[in-house]
Amino acid sequence: MVMSLKVSYLLTLGLAVIAAGFMVRIFIIFHDCGHGSFFKSRTMNRIIGNITGTIVFTPYNKWHHEHNIHHQTVGNLDKRGIGDVKTLTVDEYLKLSKWQRFTYRIYRNPLLLFGIIPILLFAIVYRFTKPYMTGRQKLYLHLSNLGLAVTIFLVILAIGWKAYLLIQIPVLYMGAVAGVWLFYVQHQFKDVMWTNEENWDYKKMALEGSSLYKLPALFNWFTGNIGYHHIHHLSPLIPNYNLKKCHNENSLFHEVKPVTFFSGFESLVLRLWDERRMRMIGFNEIQ
Repeated sequence: MVMSLKVSYLLTLGLAVIAAGFMVRIFIIFHDCGHGSFFKSRTMNRIIGNITGTIVFTPYNKWHHEHNIHHQTVGNLDKRGIGDVKTLTVDEYLKLSKWQRFTYRIYRNPLLLFGIIPILLFAIVYRFTKPYMTGRQKLYLHLSNLGLAVTIFLVILAIGWKAYLLIQIPVLYMGAVAGVWLFYVQHQFKDVMWTNEENWDYKKMALEGSSLYKLPALFNWFTGNIGYHHIHHLSPLIPNYNLKKCHNENSLFHEVKPVTFFSGFESLVLRLWDERRMRMIGFNEIQ
């Protein structure tokens, strides 16, 4: 891509789209390493997880701590707030002040949710500690930041700061947007299930609180089969390269209604969980 800068920046941007696709695939490897599923060896999972985490600007320990909480609480109305997209029920929304409704609407606006928040997450938010973190977790985060800084410094020494920024920014931006979109559509679709702690069931929420996102073959490869998200939530120890096979070999998963590439975009207008109708709705459907 450095050579492409000498030809045309449009060529560089074209190559950046492909590079962003590979960045998403690398993130899936990073993701599986955190679950201990990509390799049989725990040590290899941790080593490769930290290396791939540096490539995708994501701290290994911090992200997987929150991601594991997400797995344990997906679809649980009483345990929202960590590792998920902020989602209110209709009743909660109606109890908000006008200013609070405005800020929630801004947050759920696709221009912010997919245009700005992704790059902020990967470039800035992931760099900071959180109050719940232990001293060791904070140390791991600082070491992760140091490793990222050293990597960036070495690359800049090799190709120059200008070339680095012209290449890295579009790749990171597109990869981050794609990653956030994937996570969003996996848990923010019309027929998704949410429930309270009393009625929460791990198996049921894995199959009904996560989507079967059917993508074209090429996109499915770049995203590491993560579209079979219902299976991943049912058993996180299944590596991405076995998810499709697992789906094909088990009739139970064939009963899950898929979200297709095009129907997935319907999720963009969904904003609230309606406890009466038991589905996600848009602001215009509030009764």
